[in-house]
Formats: sequence, C-alpha cells, structure tokens
Amino acid sequence: MFVDIFSEEMISAGKELTEYLDKAQLEVSASLWFYVTDLNIWRLIIASPEVRIYGPKILYKKIQSVISKLPDDKKIALKDISVVDNNDPIISLLRTAIKTGKDIAGIRFSRNTINGVFIEDTYIYRII
Repeated sequence: MFVDIFSEEMISAGKELTEYLDKAQLEVSASLWFYVTDLNIWRLIIASPEVRIYGPKILYKKIQSVISKLPDDKKIALKDISVVDNNDPIISLLRTAIKTGKDIAGIRFSRNTINGVFIEDTYIYRII
C-alpha cells in the first residue's frame, strides 16, 4: 500500500490503527512510522511488551485481526508493519530523545542524530 513517499493518508491510517489496537487492549508502548533508508520504504513499527511474552507471530495475528475491522481507506498491509519488543534498539534510541506518554501524539522527527545515530525520518504516535 505504501511506498517511499510519506503521505497524510499514512499518518491517518497509522493513527487509526494505533487507536484500534488500544481498543483491542493490545499493549502498545510505541507506534511510529520509520523510514528505512536502505530499502527506501516506510514501516509502521509497533512495539509491545507482549512480543516478549507471546512472540511476534501472535502479535501479528492480533494486529491482522484489528486491521480487518478498519475501514478500507485506513487499512495498512501487514507487510508494511514491524512488530518489535520494547527493548528494540531503534525504539530504545528514540525513547532517549522523545517520550509522548500514553496519548497518541503526532511528532515528526526528521534528520536528527541521537547518540551518534542518524535518524532520517520518523513520525511518532506514541513512545513510552
């Protein structure tokens, strides 16, 4: 569904999916679009402590179930989503610079360096 151009459609779809995951009581500690420069693609990264407990496969199934309930114009293909643990290096790195609390924010974080690591572009809904 999504390619290298970050759009309002992506921002809206990511926000809506994060809200639906909250309603489904999936514990989301981070939700953000992250630009993967090597692949020239955007990935929606969902971080959850449940990855460590149940494994990523169960979380992907839960997310797929939630996606099926979204309106067609808000659906994100599962291939565009990465499920990671709370302690994922990218999440931990971003957490040192930004914390949003439990609410859903909309923070564009572009062309910044954290602890010597260059972040090309990311759009953060939540990072706690």
